[in-house]
Amino acid sequence: MHSKFIIPLLFFCTASCFAQDAPYLNAKLPLETRVKDLLKRMTLEEKALQMDNRTPAIDRLKIPAYDWWNEALHGVARAGLATSFPQPIGLAATFNTNGMFTMGTMVSDEARAKHHQFISEGNRKEYTGLTFYSPNVNIFRDPRWGRGHETFGEDPYLTGKLGVAFVKSMQGDDPRYFKTITTAKHFAVHSGPEPSRHEFDARPSKRDLWETYLPAFKMLTQEGHVYSFMCAYNRLYGKPCCSDAFLLNDILRNKWNFKGFVATDCGAVYDFYMFHKTAKDSVEAVAQAIKAGADNQCYGYTKAVIPAIQQGLLKESELDTAVARLLRAKFKLGVFDADEANPYSKIPYSIVNNEAHQAQALQMARESIVLLKNAGNVLPLKHSLKTLAVIGPNANDAEVLLGNYNGEPKHIVTPLEGIQKAFSNTNVMYAKGCNVIDTPNYNPKKEFDEALAIATKAEMIVFVGGISPRLEGEDLKVKVPGFLGGDKTDLNLPAVQLKLLKELKKLGKPIVLVLLNGSALSINWEQENLNAIVETWYGGEKGGAALADVLIGNYNPAGRLPVTFYNSINDIPAFDNYSMEGKTYRYVTKPVLYPFGYGLSYTSFAYSGLKLSATQLNNKTPLRINLTIKNSGTYDGDEVVQLYIKQAGADMPIKELKGFKRIHLKKGTQQHLTFELKASDIQHYDVKLDDLKTKTGKVQVLIGPSSAVARLVGSFEIR
Repeated sequence: MHSKFIIPLLFFCTASCFAQDAPYLNAKLPLETRVKDLLKRMTLEEKALQMDNRTPAIDRLKIPAYDWWNEALHGVARAGLATSFPQPIGLAATFNTNGMFTMGTMVSDEARAKHHQFISEGNRKEYTGLTFYSPNVNIFRDPRWGRGHETFGEDPYLTGKLGVAFVKSMQGDDPRYFKTITTAKHFAVHSGPEPSRHEFDARPSKRDLWETYLPAFKMLTQEGHVYSFMCAYNRLYGKPCCSDAFLLNDILRNKWNFKGFVATDCGAVYDFYMFHKTAKDSVEAVAQAIKAGADNQCYGYTKAVIPAIQQGLLKESELDTAVARLLRAKFKLGVFDADEANPYSKIPYSIVNNEAHQAQALQMARESIVLLKNAGNVLPLKHSLKTLAVIGPNANDAEVLLGNYNGEPKHIVTPLEGIQKAFSNTNVMYAKGCNVIDTPNYNPKKEFDEALAIATKAEMIVFVGGISPRLEGEDLKVKVPGFLGGDKTDLNLPAVQLKLLKELKKLGKPIVLVLLNGSALSINWEQENLNAIVETWYGGEKGGAALADVLIGNYNPAGRLPVTFYNSINDIPAFDNYSMEGKTYRYVTKPVLYPFGYGLSYTSFAYSGLKLSATQLNNKTPLRINLTIKNSGTYDGDEVVQLYIKQAGADMPIKELKGFKRIHLKKGTQQHLTFELKASDIQHYDVKLDDLKTKTGKVQVLIGPSSAVARLVGSFEIR
């Protein structure tokens, strides 16, 4: 045969015969061997198509279609039936990493079960895969930010520890396969305002960058081994985060040794040339993103990849680096291997929103509830109560409980339903009373009258108000008094609710205020005038049942605030000021309404016996801190023991959380606790290093039930 016929024949065979014997399909070969083998078989066009979250099938290579975009903020989201746990701000209020791990295991079980069910149905569309754009570990630095309830609060340490527990439980512990892949977002320095999120330029001090905005991401990388990052919409020091090699390569891959892939926030590449004006068009923008280390573009521009190479803006080798990272992730999820080889492929669909998962949703909701006020021990309510008025716009609104980025559980227990079931021997009367907010042409008189009528007949009033994820959230098209674009413009309870509360107060009946909200409120009148205040956040599918358990005394509340509640919006700097000065418990100098870490109980706890294992801390030996906690009250309950440090020196935070333990104690019993501090746990910004380092000096240890109360005080020196 003439040689000119050999090449076409070989090519034909390569395209049709090799698949069974291709090394990349051999699960016994090393991962890198498989990745390199598959990559070299792909055409330039096929590699370019990997740059979008919506990747088509490549039949000749047996690569199935895959969409990288899925959500699992507090349960599998946007994919039908799933358990809905409390919104992350509520999860943060539990101060419970073990509970987070249990929840994450359940969420990832449901994720795997749903994924394999979708595949069996031939469905590989958006929200069917195994790569999840969660958790959101941005720092909730300002209570106005509408997406703050997606986060774990204002503290880098608490955020990092809860995030690590979530990542580890979601990604699993199999040596070969990921159960799912989680995505740490939004990297970095991203927390509003929402209306300008596509164009603002964050310019914090380097100290704030390294001490506040980056630590949680670092913990997820080095402790949690998170396998995906999402770069943020905004600029940092003038550079869009998704084209910032300083963030994506210098810090993430070189300093922190991150091994996974980076996805852009959805449409972020568009922002380069439309809003940031750092690229002239999509071709230049795509090249900038890939060169900087962004491997996959949610709502990207695959058609711009090859022109970018042709114009010399991007090298094919740089594209190959990004594609290899994505292929590596697919291999580690088991996409190319038989189900029999993957332990996670056997999780049955029947596990989705099953009774065990519902029970955990209830427990997490109970643990998230924070008792803010309980004057005269009006709570728990007496079982002998004959009449109870339940009033308020959130009392019977099921949707509010789910927050955002949520799944669809079989049933949602509203506060009204929960209270009716718990107080089955009480005449529970209900009236909505008013809407969440006042709007033009809204006259609440009739609803006020209905509420006042039942309140007059009742021994006790439970007012269920707050705000709503329909008002605070991501990029919402909302412009009403108190809210703009998803953010808040003030911190007060909406005026119409306060007006109704003042009318109810005139009746002289005891009033319990129940809040459903995702952010701090300045509830000064309420604190001064109402008998009890209960913070329940957006409590998930069992939020109403959890609330009822607390109100009737079946559960002793022990949630703690993961954010500071300020007295007034005038007490904090401008929203778009990314300096941490005057914000959060670490830097606020003005009096606050409720401090970070605060929460009351139906019982009391005594702290004693503080002992430090040494007076000095060095790089070799950890410092052990021992103490004893006793339940000195009359109810069984949980205590959240919090350890703060205060290091002497200029530019140091007022105090910093460095340990917490949630423990359960029966009344009259005690428990010995041990915390451990390593020198590497205490790091601050060093100008010369342009990074964190452990600095010598004197350190106070402050242990108590909140950031504002130190029941035990000790000290040591870092040498």
